[in-house]
Amino acid sequence: MRLEKCWFCSSTIYPGHGIQFVRNDAKIFRFCRSKCHKNFKMKRNPRKVKWTKAYRRLQGKDMTQDSTFEFERKRNRPERYDRNLAENTLKAIKKIDKVRVDREARHHTLRMKGKKAKEQREAAKELEQSIHMVKAPAVLQQEPSLTLPKIKVKVSQQQSEENHAMEE
Repeated sequence: MRLEKCWFCSSTIYPGHGIQFVRNDAKIFRFCRSKCHKNFKMKRNPRKVKWTKAYRRLQGKDMTQDSTFEFERKRNRPERYDRNLAENTLKAIKKIDKVRVDREARHHTLRMKGKKAKEQREAAKELEQSIHMVKAPAVLQQEPSLTLPKIKVKVSQQQSEENHAMEE
């Protein structure tokens, strides 16, 4: 069973699926679905279409260089059948797949590393700007347990006077 790759989005095409386009110069283009085929006919560049593998690799969202990609390449050299070789190859495929999944997970965690700190900074900034909407400053001064322990928010004197006037 030969699994092909879509020319446009690089996804796997299983036997009996997809569309094949043969150009006048005998170059074969395989597409996984009509979406990819239509984009190809519209002469769109896969590196500029956000949902393709080419775009994700170009933008650093997916791994680009890894030794496990070497095993995925298509080889057109015929080999004499050897049962032991086939057995070892199948075992190796499972190991390589596990290694690739682990490396992709590591790549993803490294990519998302700075995002959490950024979200916390944005949340703290928003909380600092609109703390008067959450609790009245007079209440925060009386009961410090109501404030968030990790984030210290500065409440200006002007805001507290406005809220005090509103309470009366």
